[in-house]
Amino acid sequence: MSERKRDRGITLNGLPVTDDLRTALAGWLEWLTHIKRASPQTITAYHSDLVAFLNFFAAHRGEAISLYALSDATIQEFRAWLAWRSKQGYSKPSTARALSSLRHVYRSLEREHALVNEAIFNIKIPRLDKALPKALTDHQSLQSVDLIGALQVDDWVGLRDTALLLLIYGCGLRISEALNVRGCDINRAQMSLRVIGKGRKQRDLPLLKVVTKAIDKYLRECPHIIGANEAVFVGVRGGTLRPEIFQKQIRHVRSLAGLPATATPHAFRHSFATHLLAQGADLRDIQELLGHESLSTTQRYTHIDHARLMQAYANAHPLAE
Repeated sequence: MSERKRDRGITLNGLPVTDDLRTALAGWLEWLTHIKRASPQTITAYHSDLVAFLNFFAAHRGEAISLYALSDATIQEFRAWLAWRSKQGYSKPSTARALSSLRHVYRSLEREHALVNEAIFNIKIPRLDKALPKALTDHQSLQSVDLIGALQVDDWVGLRDTALLLLIYGCGLRISEALNVRGCDINRAQMSLRVIGKGRKQRDLPLLKVVTKAIDKYLRECPHIIGANEAVFVGVRGGTLRPEIFQKQIRHVRSLAGLPATATPHAFRHSFATHLLAQGADLRDIQELLGHESLSTTQRYTHIDHARLMQAYANAHPLAE
């Protein structure tokens, strides 16, 4: 197994599978890692979902699982797996992801080993409740930016957290995208930022002056040397900052400012989109900035500021009283 996979904690050891399936799954992981170049988070999620399914399936059948067993699995057995997940307390989104992961594995095995099973594709994905993105108000967002820098003992760490939050809120980034920004991704001459998003797709974003100034101020005070091809945001001991460290700081801000539990780093990405929409930005422009594949994903933001839109409608329409 490659060093890269060991670093990610991905292992096939201990699975209740026969040698033919173990070899096939090792090939799938190799393809996913080096050919598909999926993110570490994606690989970990696929692996976790697959392990849970194989352990259930082996216990259900009372035998080690082979390639033939996977091809022979019935729709009733897949439904039994879904029922088991429900009894175990897995959420609908988690089960929907697990089913999607399993289908991905089946497609790979069909492509590489001619393993065909139509039953897995005839299972309906659990219907999910479409939760609207949780956005903060303008005041809450700016208040958070003001607060986060004062929470750290070391001044440079506070400057780092301020710059990171400004980057997420100012550019609408996912936390993973922000933490992967390298020095060479920042174009100060053109005031733009190169971001690698989901599916390793690149997008170029406008960079606000206040964000650039905050990043530069942090870099001047940072005791670690950060090369052009290295992550801009580093931990206290150097190395790329871990997301859980920043998430912890956001929880502290949330507590101090009395913000709702939904005030996570991702909420500032939602706030970016919501505030742009409120100021009249075009929905397709917001789609491009966020890196959404589908406009329907971005359209969820049209429902967020419903009260404001209704008030504008009442003020502007000739028939409004």
